[in-house]
This record gives sequence, structure tokens and C-alpha cells, in this order.
Amino acid sequence: MKSPMVPNSGTSKRRVVRAALAVVSFSVSVAVLAGCASAAQSTATGAGSFTKATQNDKSTITVWTDSTRLPAVQAYQKSHPNTKLNIVTFDGSADGSTYLQTKIQLFDRTGKGWPDVVFASPTDVTWASKPTTPSAQAFAAPMDELVSKSTLDNFAKGSLTPCEYNGHTYCLRNDIAQVVTWYNKSLFDQFGYTVPTTWEQYEALGATVAKEHPGYVLGWVGDSNSQESYFWSSQCPAFDLVKPNTLRVALSDPDCTRMATVLDSMIANKSISTQASNNADFIKDVAPKVLMAVGPSWYGQYIFNGGFKTPAGQIAAANPMTWDGDSTAATGNVGGAVWMVSSHSKNLKAATAVTSWLTTSNANQGGAPTYPAYSPAAKVWLANPANSKYFATDVSGAFTTAANEVWTGWSNTKFSDSTAWSSVVLPALTAGKTLTETLPAWQSAIVDEAKSVGYTVTTK
Repeated sequence: MKSPMVPNSGTSKRRVVRAALAVVSFSVSVAVLAGCASAAQSTATGAGSFTKATQNDKSTITVWTDSTRLPAVQAYQKSHPNTKLNIVTFDGSADGSTYLQTKIQLFDRTGKGWPDVVFASPTDVTWASKPTTPSAQAFAAPMDELVSKSTLDNFAKGSLTPCEYNGHTYCLRNDIAQVVTWYNKSLFDQFGYTVPTTWEQYEALGATVAKEHPGYVLGWVGDSNSQESYFWSSQCPAFDLVKPNTLRVALSDPDCTRMATVLDSMIANKSISTQASNNADFIKDVAPKVLMAVGPSWYGQYIFNGGFKTPAGQIAAANPMTWDGDSTAATGNVGGAVWMVSSHSKNLKAATAVTSWLTTSNANQGGAPTYPAYSPAAKVWLANPANSKYFATDVSGAFTTAANEVWTGWSNTKFSDSTAWSSVVLPALTAGKTLTETLPAWQSAIVDEAKSVGYTVTTK
């Protein structure tokens, strides 16, 4: 069976679980966003500046979007009838697709054909923010020259980091997938357990559950993105860009080994499953006994509700766990996509207005499938009953806290962070090996992949 998928994949870097939902209801208001940022003529002279095409404020703009965001783009067109849009649906760079990059390379060679606005993955920014050929200019226009600083400052802390290169911001973040602590409140109340606030407490609870309620689990590590929930949250330097083209891959770092130790302990006593959440046996036998899960904000609706069919009123969310002695909290991010404006656009004013509305407007983001990266819109999203009525308690506090605690040291790279995990780590776990003994092999696989796409790698 296909795995459940959150409807905001849109990221080649994150291969998220496919939701067992035939259709996701997505209602978009067509109200016009008051005060939406518009494009202004650039006066900047920094590295992000670009040569603008001759501008025509009445020209049609072409918008490339994935199918999930299509209703939003159509809603913009309906509410802005004077803006002429040519809407094209494509894969949105989901599941590692390089379709967008290939097409942009072709347009760079022919000197025409570029879309004005594109929905894409953060990984796409790694090439779109730089020229694809010596004679071309970077596809993505620097958004810090097109929208106000106050707009950029209102995005969740660190959420625009994947958009940044050489001092400029080349995209606006559509959504984020901040990792929180999910738990089944009904089962916790029934068993008399307290939700852990530290990873040490999490490990201890695993030992207790293994003795008192064998068969119940506090999470799983078998998904292709599980490393982002656990090792990213531990601030493990597995994908740390210390310089634009220098990647630190240091899985012997204590911030990596501490997480491996905790997970090994819990895997050994079977309080954490090594199966994937989309596995048919897992859904049938284990899902009803999931006490906890460390995972992104979309888990609630698209794993527990859509995938596991856990009844409403049972699942709740708590803040990300910390480590004893850590002065600051940190968490991971499993998904989230971006919108970019083409530096070749002949109508930057309209292209920027569309992109701003899609990412920042309450009219659009209040009914979006997943958590908006733009903080004011996120408040509206959280107040939407459709995003809260399933849960046992108010999730807004945990979501808001986690949104500003995503660790920026797990970098956006030219290659997927799921490949080595899926091809090396998951088979090792299936074969009975521990995460601790698999760390060197995982590191080697990441290093090889990084070097193959041109990174200089440091492992210290």
C-alpha cells in the first residue's frame, strides 16, 4: 500500500509519508490581502542584484504550481481579475524530481520560457540562487529586493534560512513542518504516565512502557525522513554547511551519538519500532498502540487521523523535548516548500504580489493544508477550527513554540538527506544492527553523495 502523504510535500529534500487520503479538503478564501507587499524597483548593488527585463505591469505572468497549491493560485486569480495569470501544474519537485531544474537549464540556454513564479522545494534554491551557466543570471530573484524587511522579519525564526545565499533571500517559505512531541492523551491518562519533556525522560519512559505495557510504542524510526525528527532535533551535524560549498558531516559528534544511544536503548526494548509508519502490518498491529511520536506538525492530521484512523479527541501535542543541561531548545523540520520569483520576469510587480499573497495572506494561509511559515498567518491557521477540532487539547502552543525552535544547523543541500538514511541505515536496522554501530556507514554514504555533487567535506 502507498504510504500516507502530507499534502505539502513539494520538497525534493524531504520524502514525506503519503497520506491515506484520496482527497484533502482545501478551502481557500478569495478575500484580498490588505497591504500585500508589492515589487519595488531595486536600488541594491549587492551580489543579489540582477539585470531586470523591460517591465510591463500589464503583461501576463506564468505561475508553476503543484496540484495541492493549484486551488490557491486559482483563488488569487479570482480575487485579482485584473492580474493575468497563465497557470501551469507540475510535480512541484516532489520526491526528488529535477524537472524544474532541467527546464530552467533549458530556458537559460534558449534565452526564453522562464515561468514568473514557481512553487518548489528548498533544495531547488541551492541551484536557483546561482547561475546555471557562466552567461546566465540566477533564476531566482532576491526577494529582499522585492518585499519589505518587515515582511521577511515576520516569517518564523529560521524558516527563511533555506532561502538564503550570499547575504540575500531568494524565496519565500510556504510552510514549515516543525517537529513536536505527539502523544495519545487518552492512553497517557489511562496508564497514568506523564509526557516527557526531556530525551532522558523519553528513554526512561520507554523502559517503563516495555515492562508495564509491552507492545505499545513511543515512536518509530523506519520512515525515510525519521532522521529529521530525531537527529535534527538533537542538533547532529550530519548536514551542516559551514561555508557555501563546505559541508560538515560529523556523526561521531556527541550530539549525534547521544541520540543514537537513546534510540538504540528503546529499539532494544521495543518501545520504538523500526518499521515504517506506512507499513501495512504497522498500521494494523502497532498504530492502535502508539503512545507517542516525535514528528512534524502534519503528523496529527495526516498520520494519526488520515493514516492510522485514530479517533478524534485522543491525540495531543507538546513542546519539543530538550536534553538535560541544554540551555536552548532545538527541533527538526520534516517538509515545507517555497515560492520563488523569476529574475527574468517582465512583470515583477505582479509576480511579487502573487508570491506575497500565497505565502503571507490570511485569506490563503488561513485555510492552507499545512502550517504557514509566516507567523501572522499561522495564528489565523491555528484559529481555524478545521485545524484544531480533531485534537484532544489545544495544539497552538506547541506548534508556535516549535516553529521558532527549528535548528538551522541541518542545512539545505544539493542532495536529499533521505537517500543515505534509506539505503544504509534502515537496512542495517532491519538486519538487527544498532544505530551506534551504523553511524560510520551512514557518514560515509553522506560524504560520498556530498562529494559527488561538488561539496568539500569535513568530518571533524
